[in-house]
Amino acid sequence: MAITEKDKLLILFPSPLPPSFLDTLAKRFPQLRVHFEIVSIGDPRIAPGETLPDEVWDGVTLASLFRPPRAERLKNVRFVQLGSAGWDSWLEHETFLNKDVAFCCTSGVHPPQIAEWAIGAWLTHSHYFTTFIKQAEREEWIKGSRGLDSTVTDSVGLRMGIMGYGSIGRQVARLANALGMEIYVQTANARPTPESKKLHEYTVPGTGDPDGLFPAKWFSGSGPEAVNEFLNQDLDLVVLSLPMNSQTRRCIGAEQFKILGKKKPFLINVARGPIVDTPALIEALEQGLLRGAALDVTDPEPLPQGHPLWKAPNVFITPHISWQSTKLTQRIADVMLQNLERLDKGEPLLNTIKR
Repeated sequence: MAITEKDKLLILFPSPLPPSFLDTLAKRFPQLRVHFEIVSIGDPRIAPGETLPDEVWDGVTLASLFRPPRAERLKNVRFVQLGSAGWDSWLEHETFLNKDVAFCCTSGVHPPQIAEWAIGAWLTHSHYFTTFIKQAEREEWIKGSRGLDSTVTDSVGLRMGIMGYGSIGRQVARLANALGMEIYVQTANARPTPESKKLHEYTVPGTGDPDGLFPAKWFSGSGPEAVNEFLNQDLDLVVLSLPMNSQTRRCIGAEQFKILGKKKPFLINVARGPIVDTPALIEALEQGLLRGAALDVTDPEPLPQGHPLWKAPNVFITPHISWQSTKLTQRIADVMLQNLERLDKGEPLLNTIKR
């Protein structure tokens, strides 16, 4: 349906929009009313935009935001552009359950920075960067007691297993491939043909694996049997980049860590904390079933002071920040602009969420 003078676009972002973006919207859609507000998304207990005057919400038919406001705020909305790649916070929302409202995510805007975080965490672990940072702070020049018989592991020939091969997993694969790793992947649905392996969503030009060419082996399935088969492939690194839902919640637990303990891989979680059973993860680290873990997400989140995961051996934890980048807002704006163009022309939308 074309965009008309009856439409109003409300944009709630946690940071300023790219320079000239509002001017671009005004030139392309002079009939469209646009209202932009900077709104914090830090406290999940507070619905975004709650302190805004009612007139800001009046007449809103198109919305671009991160977290869900109260459903009555979106009673006239026909299109929602999320600023996030995930939509788990929307699953029970009345507007999301209304199939007449088009929902699109911004999958594809985060892979460059998240993939750099994932590979950076691996290199930090494998080359003992944190150890040498602490030595430098103490002004100590210590190479280690074992000389050339080093425990440093380079990446050439290692096998990385990626669970979830969307845009983030594909960019991780691209960087891992450049380091000389072999890539195994697992997706919920089978991808038996070249066409089925392609990614049909927003991709930052020159990144990722849009045609699905990097994996040496491609597994499928989401139940425990399928997960266990994949994890039993002598993996040196395991990357979790899959969405969280009823099938993936705690799909990595004690049974899976026992399987991984045969090879003792390095675990990277850039997906969602509850995908991993936290007590089982702590036990796996303490028992040496993993060589280490890098976590940008945890369960619970935020991870409270005094939680035993902080003290688990060989774990690197950051407070869900791997998505951050100075280029993020521009990429989100690019997706939004493309979808407004498609909406106006009646074309299929980009990154449509399948509900």
